[in-house]
Amino acid sequence: MTVIVPTYNEAALILNRLENMNQQDYPRELVKVIVVDSSDDGTADAVEKWSKTNHDMNLKLVREKDRRGKLHALDLALKHVSKDCGVVVFTDADVVWEPKALRKAVSYLADSSVGAVTARIMYTGIEDSFLEDTYRDYYNIIRIAESKVHSTPVHNGPFLAVRAKLLHEMGLPMFLGSDDSAFGSFIAFMGYRAIEADDITVREPMRGSQVLRKIRRSQHLLLNFFTSKRYTKERGLYKDSSFDRIWKIEWWLHVVNPWFLLISTTFLVVDVTLFRSMLSLSLLTIGVALLVLKTFRMWILQQLYLMVAVVRNLWTKEVMWKK
Repeated sequence: MTVIVPTYNEAALILNRLENMNQQDYPRELVKVIVVDSSDDGTADAVEKWSKTNHDMNLKLVREKDRRGKLHALDLALKHVSKDCGVVVFTDADVVWEPKALRKAVSYLADSSVGAVTARIMYTGIEDSFLEDTYRDYYNIIRIAESKVHSTPVHNGPFLAVRAKLLHEMGLPMFLGSDDSAFGSFIAFMGYRAIEADDITVREPMRGSQVLRKIRRSQHLLLNFFTSKRYTKERGLYKDSSFDRIWKIEWWLHVVNPWFLLISTTFLVVDVTLFRSMLSLSLLTIGVALLVLKTFRMWILQQLYLMVAVVRNLWTKEVMWKK
């Protein structure tokens, strides 16, 4: 197994990340860790210093001269993955895995139909984040439910375990805007299952602006839904499966549904204003009343993020996220 950690200015966090991986309940001799760093804050030096006092971890540091984004860093790291590696795990520098995360992921990948496994994400510091706890609860329920049917098209960067032979043979999904979500969709379209495990939990801190983070995430999700299926077909890798049904539902929810909400609301407002329609007024009143429900407010907020993301994608497709 090879664990790949791309880093950029993570000097304050990287040692905790290495310690956390060092505490995994998995045979140490079967794990190799590759840190790909493009920092200017001493992250790489901290990794080298830690490695000298922790000889039991097989750790390799790959330095990037220029920062070219996460996907490029992952692709560079794959060049250092041995051909006899069975599983590649992608992760981030600021997360904490439960001790049995690797062992549980391998148990799922023992099923030859499974090509990728992601984990449930639990945020720390979430108590200060508007409606994020409600969103995350429903997010995990949906992702796990889709996984039990076949696959979920949305995967998580803090923990993404992939069957290594697929990466050796097919490489990464290298289209503009490709991110963690694209990995799951790419593998599922190839005929393998790409699942979120309900018994693997990863904790991630909330950092930076929640609004900007959610909009950037929405941008990448939309690019995934616009591109992944076509990209897989163009490469001759597509295989028909029940995942297509899940994909179509999620495509509608991400691409069409937000605008359907906006158009419908606008129509109701115009109908009430110009024609004094009691039916439209009743529907608007019900909608406003539903805002007392935390779940409904969360859903409305996600639609707004997706609409803003569409507008931002018209002039920019962010390859690299700022801290």
